[in-house]
Order: sequence, then C-alpha cells, then structure tokens
Amino acid sequence: QVQLVESGGGLVQAGDSLRLSCAASGRTFSNNVMGWFRQTPGKEREFVAVISWGGNSKYYADSVQGRFTISKDNAKNTMYLQMNSLKPEDTAVYYCAAEKFPLTGVTRRASDYDYWGQGTQVTVSS
Repeated sequence: QVQLVESGGGLVQAGDSLRLSCAASGRTFSNNVMGWFRQTPGKEREFVAVISWGGNSKYYADSVQGRFTISKDNAKNTMYLQMNSLKPEDTAVYYCAAEKFPLTGVTRRASDYDYWGQGTQVTVSS
C-alpha cells in the first residue's frame, strides 16, 4: 500500500521557519515528480512547489518564490519543503503529492498527481 505522510507543520509567528517532510512508503519515488500543494477552507488546492524526478528542476508559485525550497532525499524516499520568512497568508493545510509513473515532466496541476498525503496544518500568526 502506497502512503505519503506529511509532518513538520505547526503554529509559528510571522518571519519564522518550518520544514515539512513527506515520507513515502510502499514504493520508491526516486524517479517520480513530486510536489507540494496547500489549501485553505473554501478554496481550491493551490500549487506551491514541484521537483523533477531527477531533482534538478524545481518550480515555485510566485507567492513563495525565494522563501520556500523543495528538495528530496531518494535514499530516504522523503521530500521536504523548507519554508522561511513565513507570512500569515501562508497559513493552510499543506499536502505532498507524487505522480504514479516515472520519468515524466513536471506539472503544477493537482489533477496530474496520483498519490496524496493526508495534509499537515501550518498556521502563521501575525
């Protein structure tokens, strides 16, 4: 059974940092595109960042560019999202996602991802 499990969320103040982790089990994702999305109540799930299967290409939403960094450790089958200079508008449930098939191109569309974690809450107070 394939599982993605996020961790690292919490309540922080504006300007603080958090690192989210997404641990995968049930199969390896070393050759798969993986991404982070976030969602607030009443809104659609929003793209945050994506990393290519090889790890060399990374893309970010304009709202987090320069503050967030996506990475993955294939040996640990884990993806990360380092979030610096957090703002209240970053408050959301953060989800990690992975594509089922290997060696595909990066995508920002949530519908292109096949596996999802359960989400971790990030709350940034002003």
